[in-house]
Amino acid sequence: MDWKRLEEFYRGKRVLVTGHTGFKGSWLCRILTLAGAEVTGYSLKPPTDPSLFEIAGIGSGLASVIGDVRDLEHLEKVFEEARPEIVFHLAAQPIVRDSYKDPVYTYETNVMGTVHVLECIRKSGCVRSFLNVTTDKVYENREWEYGYRETDPLDGYDPYSNSKSCSELVTHSYQKSFFQEGSCAISTARAGNVIGGGDFANDRIIPDCVRAMKEGRPIGVRNPHSTRPYQLVLEPLAVYLTIAMAQWEDPSLQGYYNVGPDDCDCVTTGELVELFCQCWGEGARWENHFAGGPHEANFLKLDCSRVKKTFGWRPRTGIRQAVERSVLWYKAWLVGEDLTKAMDRQIKEFFSL
Repeated sequence: MDWKRLEEFYRGKRVLVTGHTGFKGSWLCRILTLAGAEVTGYSLKPPTDPSLFEIAGIGSGLASVIGDVRDLEHLEKVFEEARPEIVFHLAAQPIVRDSYKDPVYTYETNVMGTVHVLECIRKSGCVRSFLNVTTDKVYENREWEYGYRETDPLDGYDPYSNSKSCSELVTHSYQKSFFQEGSCAISTARAGNVIGGGDFANDRIIPDCVRAMKEGRPIGVRNPHSTRPYQLVLEPLAVYLTIAMAQWEDPSLQGYYNVGPDDCDCVTTGELVELFCQCWGEGARWENHFAGGPHEANFLKLDCSRVKKTFGWRPRTGIRQAVERSVLWYKAWLVGEDLTKAMDRQIKEFFSL
């Protein structure tokens, strides 16, 4: 989808984004705001300090509501006031290692949060297109060398991954139970690991790299041999926007979609960090700090042929370009540039590729 098509569809649409104060949510809200949508965000306060939402002034272009998706009564009131036509559900507890520390909160947020959003959609009657954003980790991981397909079994191992598998099942059940008549088209998007400017989360590799650069020390890599489907954050967001638009116009396109890079861009964490060091320069280097820890998948890759065939989608950036754009953004942040302009520039450049 090019920028003109995106603007034509989303201009004036009432869109609700849960998780809007997070990394992906902030980028998504900025795209929608630039496209002329009437955006309402519903989320907890920004999860990091600093946060992309605050330092880039994302809240200035939308109606930002601080709330918890576990609070059904509050969420219902927001739906009544905003009357959204399109809903993107990104709110989640997204960190694998944190899910081992607090599994109850992870399940409450990722499973019951999804139930609450879908219940609000069921009761409101105003939503025509809903997209639940989950993860590539929903699949039963068998360490296969080929990419997982949408028809493969769901059974995430750790509490985070498993809670997202449950979120998928909840979505499928609601779609079959309450939306068969076609009042609202419903899809899920299972996205790979995203990188890009403005991510400050703990236990994520690019933010760890940036923190090391800021502190003038080598980058410590916890598991350099794990393979992940890394992609620029704008890649899956473009697909989310495409799915929500396409199923609005043709409900038969609703379904489950993998969203990830081409096979050649599925790299190990060590390879990703090596690319980061090359792009950053200034003598950047990394060290292997593998010391075991909670179980995480070693090999994870997605088969994205379905989304490619259905929507004619192709990744616009490779892994090197993704790292280069991330480095450009973080260096802009470190020298005090206008980060809203930095985001807008990358968005416009991406949609013109």
